[in-house]
Amino acid sequence: MPTLASNYCLLIVLVLIYGAFLFWYGGRGEPMTEDEVTQRLAAISASTGGKSQAVDQVPGEILAELKQLAASDDGNEFFMVNLIKYRQKALYPPGSDYDDSALAADSRYNRALVPYLLKFGGVPVFVGSPQGRFIDKSGDMEWDRVAVVRYRSRRDLFKMAHEIAPLGVAIHKWASIERTQVFPVAPILSLFTVRALVATILAVIGAVIHFLFFRSL
Repeated sequence: MPTLASNYCLLIVLVLIYGAFLFWYGGRGEPMTEDEVTQRLAAISASTGGKSQAVDQVPGEILAELKQLAASDDGNEFFMVNLIKYRQKALYPPGSDYDDSALAADSRYNRALVPYLLKFGGVPVFVGSPQGRFIDKSGDMEWDRVAVVRYRSRRDLFKMAHEIAPLGVAIHKWASIERTQVFPVAPILSLFTVRALVATILAVIGAVIHFLFFRSL
């Protein structure tokens, strides 16, 4: 029957698409060895030319943070929580031709980052702005933005950092941010999963194609 054959073809195509997505999305692997961490950190350092891309940030500090991040590597996916406080005015190194909008500087950085994030299986899963205060102490830092980004692995984050470093786009990040706190978290319980979301979207697409085109065959 044409309808049955068409449905089988549609199902195979959707399964192949989902399989390709799962391969790209990954999330389970082996942790980096100590030698691999050393090699990747050296490659990142070399790709920056040893120069800072901000007026108040030095490469050594970032490399030390990456080394600390690698210490907890289990090879699996993780989420990076970003707490951000923007500058009142963007602070670019002397001689830069950019305007002083901190949000515009942050947008420049994000536009450059997203293609590499997707290349290595990363996905921004949440971006929000705090609305007031609740449980805190007087003098606690007030944040302007909260973002959660999923990374396929620490290895992929290191690969991404290596490719991005020579582009010099970090200048926009540090120009826009007055202060930030960033820390990795491993999921314990989550009611939102990208894998389930993609599977649902493909199922809906398959159902729509079936009812619109194949039922009349």
